[in-house]
Amino acid sequence: MELPPPDYPAPAKLNLFLHVVGRRADGYHLLQSAFRLIGLADTLRFRVREDGAVQRVNDVPGVPAAQDLAVRAALLLKEACGTALGADIEVEKRIPIGGGLGGGSSDAATTLLALNALWKAGFDREGLAEIGAGLGADVPFFVFGRNAWAEGIGDRLRELEMAPRWYVVLAPPVQVPTQAAYTAPELTRDTEALKMEDFSAFPAGFAADAATGRLHNDLEEVVIARFPAVREHLEWLRRHAPAARMTGSGACVFASFEAREAAERVIAVLPASMHGFIAQGLERHPLHEL
Repeated sequence: MELPPPDYPAPAKLNLFLHVVGRRADGYHLLQSAFRLIGLADTLRFRVREDGAVQRVNDVPGVPAAQDLAVRAALLLKEACGTALGADIEVEKRIPIGGGLGGGSSDAATTLLALNALWKAGFDREGLAEIGAGLGADVPFFVFGRNAWAEGIGDRLRELEMAPRWYVVLAPPVQVPTQAAYTAPELTRDTEALKMEDFSAFPAGFAADAATGRLHNDLEEVVIARFPAVREHLEWLRRHAPAARMTGSGACVFASFEAREAAERVIAVLPASMHGFIAQGLERHPLHEL
C-alpha cells in the first residue's frame, strides 16, 4: 500500500507596515516593510514523477492550473536544474486569495523548497530565491524563511527579531489586484525612508506608531477608496484595536495583540457578515531547516 505524500506547509505573511519610498526607472516601486510569518498556511503535497510531467492534480477555485504559482515554480526549477523528473502537485488552500497575505507566493516558495529536496536539485536558499524572484517580489521572502526587514522591491531582506504576538485578521470578500493599487495616481511614493534600527521598538510601539502615523501602509488609502468592503472591515476592527491596518495591497486587515485571549475577545464579537481568524506570529518558516 502506497503511503500518502507528506504535507508541506506554505504559511501566510503580514506586512506590519508598508512604505513606498520611491520608484525605479523601470516602474518598480521601492519599498520598506516588515514581513511577519503567521500560522495560517496552505498545504502542498508532491509526488515525484518519472515521466517529467508537472501538473496540479486538484482544482483550486479561482486559480487555473496554468496560472498557479506553485506549478510555475516547479517548471522554473525543472528548467534550472535540468532534471528529467516531474511532479504531481496538490494545493490545499486556506489563505484567502487576493488578500495581501502572500498565499500564491508562499505556495511557490514551498514548491521550490520541497522539489529542490525531492529532485535533489542541489540549489542553496539564495539560488532558490533567485529562481522565485521571477514569480513575484514576495517569493524570495518565503524562501528566506525568517521574519524580515525588507527594502528595494522587497528583495533585500535582513532577519528581524520579533516578540511573540497574536493577530486578528479580517478577510473582506473582495480580491484587490496588486497592480491596480500600485498604479493609482494618488499613491504616495515618497515616504521618508526609515532605518531598521528605527523599527527596533516594534511591536511594543505598535499603538503609539499608529497614532503618530510613523508606521503605516501607503496603499491603504488607495484601496479603501476603491473597495468599500475593505474600508468597512478596517473601520470595524479599529473600533476594537485602533492600530489596525491593511496588509500588503489588501484586502485583508489585521490587528496585533500580546495575548491570545485579547484577540479572542475581538473575534467573539465579529459580525456574522464578516469573516476573520486568529493567527499566531511565527519565528521561522516551518520548512526553514529543509
